[in-house]
Amino acid sequence: MHLPPFSVFLERERDVVYRVLVGLVGPDDADDCFQETFIKALRAYPDLRDGHNLRGWVLTIARRTAIDAARARGRRPGRLDDPDAIQAPPGPEPSDPALWRAVRALPPRQRAAVALHHVGGLPYAEVGAAMGCSEEAARRSAFEGIRRLREVWDGR
Repeated sequence: MHLPPFSVFLERERDVVYRVLVGLVGPDDADDCFQETFIKALRAYPDLRDGHNLRGWVLTIARRTAIDAARARGRRPGRLDDPDAIQAPPGPEPSDPALWRAVRALPPRQRAAVALHHVGGLPYAEVGAAMGCSEEAARRSAFEGIRRLREVWDGR
């Protein structure tokens, strides 16, 4: 498949990448992770041979960037996250800040699976590839994450 110009690719994938990053790292780090994700993508883009799954490719970069940001955040002293500051990005995703807090409170694998599948729209095989696990493990992590979110949501 022919690769579109990077600007077309960026415009097409930017919203979903941003929403996934908000789900993974929250709004404070999402902007930085978004920029870092697309800088990495821009550098690697000329070497891509196959453009059939660009969304999966860029969401894999976004997930790895989110992991790096979380590790760096853990090394920063004195940082306090304000969970009430979490705002949903524009678009059709949930606009309730409490839901975004609940997503961010999920264990990392569940949070990643929920964000990549339910926000990013990736099939479970691609979620598994992005997470470095099997399709079934990705499906199970997403299922457990959604189950936990429903428990929290029903308990409100």
